[in-house]
Amino acid sequence: MSKVLYIKANAKPEGTSRTFKISDKFVEEYRELNPNDEIITLDLYKEGIGFLTEEGISLHRPAPGEGKEHPILKYAYQFAEADKYIIAAPMWNLSIPAILKAYIDYVCVTGITFKYTAEGPVGLCQGKKAVHIVTRGGGYSEGPAAAYEMGDRYLRTVFGFMGITDFTTIAADMIDVIGEDVEAIVENAIKKAQQQAKDF
Repeated sequence: MSKVLYIKANAKPEGTSRTFKISDKFVEEYRELNPNDEIITLDLYKEGIGFLTEEGISLHRPAPGEGKEHPILKYAYQFAEADKYIIAAPMWNLSIPAILKAYIDYVCVTGITFKYTAEGPVGLCQGKKAVHIVTRGGGYSEGPAAAYEMGDRYLRTVFGFMGITDFTTIAADMIDVIGEDVEAIVENAIKKAQQQAKDF
C-alpha cells in the first residue's frame, strides 16, 4: 500500500479551477486502480500556509524525530512519509503560486527530506515519484516561450534535490489564448492524466 500526498495550490472557489478539474480526474482514476492506497489531500489555502518566520527558520535543523506535531515541521514529516506526490498548481506569472513556494520552504528541512554530507547535499526521499499537473495561459511547453517557464522547472529541481527524480508533468497550455478551444485543451489534458494515473 502506498501513501499519496495530493498537494493543491489554487485560490479559486471549488469547481472553478481548470487545474483541479484535471488533477481531480487523475486522482479519481488512480483511486479506482489503487483502492488500498491512502490518498491525503492537502489544500494549501485551506491549510493557511504562511511564510516562514524567524521561529520557522530556527526549526530547520531539528533533532531526529523532533517536532512531528509542530505546526510547521509536521508538513516536512508528512512529506517524507509519503510515497507519491500529486502537485496541482497553475502557472502564475511564469512560476508557481507563492503559497506553494512557502510550502516547499516548510518541507525542505535538513535531516527530514535532505541532509548535508562531506560530498554535498543528499535527498532523503529517494525511490519516490511525483506528478505536476499544471495549466498555463500560453504555450510554455516548447518553443521560444519555454525559456520563460520557471514553475515546473523549479518543482522538478527542488524535488530532485530531495531525491525525487521520477517526476512527470501534465500540462494544459494555451488556455488563455483567444481563439483556442479551451474545453478541448482541458479534456485532452484529462485524458493524458487518466492515462498517466495507470502508471503512477
